[in-house]
This record gives sequence, structure tokens and C-alpha cells, in this order.
Amino acid sequence: MASVGSISLAAALALASVSAAAQTKAPQQVVKPPVAQAWIDVATFAGMGMPMGGAGGSPMGMLGSMLGGAGANNSFGMTQAASAGRWVDVTLYTSRNPNLAEALQSVPAGTQLAPTLKLMSPTEQKGTPGRPDDDSVDTPEYERPKGRMLLYWGCGESVRPGQPRVVDFATAAPADFQKFFIARRATQRGAHSTVGRPHWPSRDDTRMVPANASLVGEHGFTGQGVPEGFRFAIPAAQDLMPPIELAQRDAGGATVLEWQALPTARAYFIAAMGGKPGSGGGDGYEIVFWTSSEEPDTGSGLIDYQTNAAVDRWLREKVLLAPSTTTCTVPKGIFGEGAMLRMIAYGSELNVVHPPRPADPKIAWEPQWAAKVRVKSVASAMLGMDMGAMMRSGGGGEPAARQVPADEAAKKEDKPASPVDEALDAARKLRGLFGR
Repeated sequence: MASVGSISLAAALALASVSAAAQTKAPQQVVKPPVAQAWIDVATFAGMGMPMGGAGGSPMGMLGSMLGGAGANNSFGMTQAASAGRWVDVTLYTSRNPNLAEALQSVPAGTQLAPTLKLMSPTEQKGTPGRPDDDSVDTPEYERPKGRMLLYWGCGESVRPGQPRVVDFATAAPADFQKFFIARRATQRGAHSTVGRPHWPSRDDTRMVPANASLVGEHGFTGQGVPEGFRFAIPAAQDLMPPIELAQRDAGGATVLEWQALPTARAYFIAAMGGKPGSGGGDGYEIVFWTSSEEPDTGSGLIDYQTNAAVDRWLREKVLLAPSTTTCTVPKGIFGEGAMLRMIAYGSELNVVHPPRPADPKIAWEPQWAAKVRVKSVASAMLGMDMGAMMRSGGGGEPAARQVPADEAAKKEDKPASPVDEALDAARKLRGLFGR
């Protein structure tokens, strides 16, 4: 049996060891938010809807103007509005001037918008601004109506064993909702409209992004309170992506989706929503979800920008399709009268900070400026309708898209639609298209 003295000595030695470890622990580096922050969102939309300006004089673009499109007028928020075309949204913030009203962004000649874009702050506040350095994931609240919904997942000609998952809002318990509404999402703050943070397009600069524009080259920001030397290069990996030319063909009731791989795509994801006659919600329709994921997911959170780390993780988990993938089959029999189909190609996000983080943790990191560039290409189509062929032929029967007003685009950004609302809306559109 150990003596009291030996126990005390052991305790003292242990305490000394802990104290020494605490003293040798690496100090925590002081990290301050950047003085200025720029967000640049880059998007290409194709499929259901016609290019409204920036269409390179295509018959579809000209017809869109004839049908009431805004033509050469651009508006902020179009990277979220899903109107066919090529879009760029920019927001700038500086802590040295929280009421900054205007700023300039110098752009390379390849944009065909050089030498500068004029950024202007909105005049009315919408929502809470949020911290400029807040990169938390945006998880909006959803309102769920009554109804019956079915979830299928995975590429292939036939429905896989154990599918679908079904939830009936009239009888489901909270655990049933949690099991059904799996919606992965790693979408952080991007370009946004807030008083004191000038954005482009703006009231005085509504130019469209030209059809053959390129963002590659040096960009810079100037304005009252913006640190000098706010300049960085956008490489080819973050340039405007080509449109997804999605082709479809029937395979014994299943629908084969095919596309050309995009050179800068990091991954792909496909989601479809529709309805079929049944019992329950949706005006007597069953609302159906299908996604290309190998794991259950409604897809409502994935048709948007995602961080590089999240895309890479979901590639390993086979939630997303590899960048070399060029085909996926929607199983037969899961949709009745059709479905709305959306596909996204994720570009690689660019994050630039100046000066770089010091390697010595004893030196505080006090960035002067930071820039985030997000890139995506999205295609929309009716399941079974070959939108790729229609795009290549330049016409024939594609429904017209209207130009989304700036206030409506901002609403889309501030409060994303819930997966249920999107599904119900898709079902209503399908019934209208098929005369039901």
C-alpha cells in the first residue's frame, strides 16, 4: 500500500506535468475579420426559359425581347433567379465605411464591360445584414403543408429495393419528417443586397454580361473606405461556365439523361420533382422527389453554390456525381404526368485573402481585404423533353421565360422556397401543361 507521502509526490508530479504542458501549448493565433470583403457570384442557366439579353443575338433571345423580356436591362439577384443566360452578382463591404453608397470594380477587357462596373448600395434595408465574415451555412425555415410525398434516389432504370420513402403529413410523427426531409446544404453567404454594401448590377449600371464574356484577369475594388491595393486575379477555373446541354431519351419507360462534361465542373447533381394521381396532399396528387444521389436526399439544398470541402465530401459519399460522369438514368414508373428536372454543375469556389495568414501563431492575422468567388451552371427541363436538342437548334417550342424583377430576385435570395412548396408548384405547372 502506497504511503501518503508517495501519493502526494505523485500528485505533485502530475500537477507539474499538466502545468508544463499548459505552458508549452501553442498560443492561439489572433484572427481579425478583413477590413473589406467582396462577394462575386457567377451563374449560367440553361433550359426552361430563353436568354434575356446577353444571348449573342440568338433567335431565342430576340423572341424573348418580343415577348416582353427586359432585353438589355440587368438586375441584381439574377444568379439566384434561374432565368436562362449568364449572370454575375457582386457585393462589396468595408468596415471603414458602413454607409458606403458607391464603389467601382475594375474588370479585365475580356469581360467586354471594362474598364469598370459601378456598384451602388440599395436605398431600402431588407432583412438583417449579418456579419461580413459570417460563413455559417444558411438554413432557412420551411413551412410544410399537408400532403403525401414520396422520395426516390439513385441513377438506374428500375426503382431500387427499399424505395420509396413515404411521408403523410396528416399522420407522420416528427421523426418521420426528419427521416424524409434530408437536404444536405453547405451554402454560405454570397453576393447580397444590403444598405451600405454597394452591389452590381446597380441602378446606374444595368448592362448585361455579353454572351462571349470572360472574367479571367485582374479585378479590383475602389471606394471611400476601401483599402488600397484591393486587387486579385480570377483564373480560368472561376470563369463563367458553359451551359449544360442536357439531352434525354426514352429507354423502356426510364429516361436516360446525357450531357457533355464541363471542363471546370467539380461535380454534378440532378433533382426532379413532380406529381402523380394518388391520395393525400397536393390537390389529390402525390408529390414525388427523385435525385441522382446514392444516398437519400430531397435535393432542395443542393441546387445552389456549395463549398469546395462539402462538394469533395459528398463526392466521396456518392451524393454527387463525379466530374467525369456524362449520363444518369431516371427510373421508370416513379412519375405520372411528368416532372420538373434540375441539374447543377458545381464550379470551384475561390477564396482570396490579403495578406496571407502568418505561419507564426504569435503574429496576429489582420487581413486588409478578402474576396469570395462562387461559380455554378444550372439546367432546367421537363423530364422527357430534350432541351439539349432545342438549344442546339435554337428554337421551336421552348416556353418563354420572363425577366425576373429585381425585387422578386431579391426575395428568392432572402427566403429560398421550401422543398414542399417547390414540389407543389411543380405539380401545378405540370397539370397546367397537360391540361388537367
